[in-house]
Amino acid sequence: MGAPITVGVDGFAESPPAAHWAAREALLRDLRLRLIHAWNPPSPPAPALPHEDDPSYWSQRLLADLVDELRDTHPGLRVSAELVPRETVPALLDAARDAEMLVLGSSGRDTPSGFLLGSTGRQILAHGVHPVVMVHADDQPLTADVTVGVSLRQPNEEALRFAFDAAARRGGVLRAVHAGTSGPGHGEAVRREGAAGHWEAVGHEGAAGHWEAVRHEEAAGDEEGAGAEGALEAALRPWRERYPGVPVAEALTTERPALGVVHTAPGSGLLVLGRDETEPGPAPHLGSVIHAAVHHAPCPVAVVPRG
Repeated sequence: MGAPITVGVDGFAESPPAAHWAAREALLRDLRLRLIHAWNPPSPPAPALPHEDDPSYWSQRLLADLVDELRDTHPGLRVSAELVPRETVPALLDAARDAEMLVLGSSGRDTPSGFLLGSTGRQILAHGVHPVVMVHADDQPLTADVTVGVSLRQPNEEALRFAFDAAARRGGVLRAVHAGTSGPGHGEAVRREGAAGHWEAVGHEGAAGHWEAVRHEEAAGDEEGAGAEGALEAALRPWRERYPGVPVAEALTTERPALGVVHTAPGSGLLVLGRDETEPGPAPHLGSVIHAAVHHAPCPVAVVPRG
């Protein structure tokens, strides 16, 4: 039996949307779903109390109600819940070690707290040993397409594997974007599979985020852009061979990476980013791309540590 998908649950409104996203992912992957609620018990232990007055009663009720809701909404889901008497960060990090991925809820982008990644989320994203997915309460409806940010200096193979696998399971297009290079033309450009040697400029059509392809008539760009194009193709080639059924759209943009990746995400159901080793410290540095994506991407964001 495969490792479960684990969801960190608390009493805030962001937890149910994250749990429902994780439930759909568990069914897609034929995995169990495990809900974890970290609860710091009083010390010394409290005396025996009527159940409504027991400090853990409402935490247990929260989990039980959410389990019932998930089972009703997602028939066939295998789901369990666990109340862990520990501090939140160490409890979730330990749970993540035995999970396929850890899913956390995040405030909506239209609220002040949506622009501030809390200390718990920052620590989990920085130190999780498996993929961590952040789901906003107001994320757009699911689509099949997946976007992945690609570093050309040292591609994160685990992030590429995760992204190709996600696109294959969903039956969507994989959009591979590298930002911060002098690509062909101005702004954002994409080369679609099957349009050999021709670049197409990309725009977004309305709020749905559909990609509108327009033939780009200019030459392939300067030497740096051509080099970036070849490097992106080389980074994707082994994964395209492993997942021949996944359509791939390659994108280069001259925008700064934090902006370019976020601007490519509309229309996707998932944005995948790699994470390098995090320096230890009380306030881990996640990098501008992850920071911007978690705050502003219009879809769930998966942060995948380098293997």
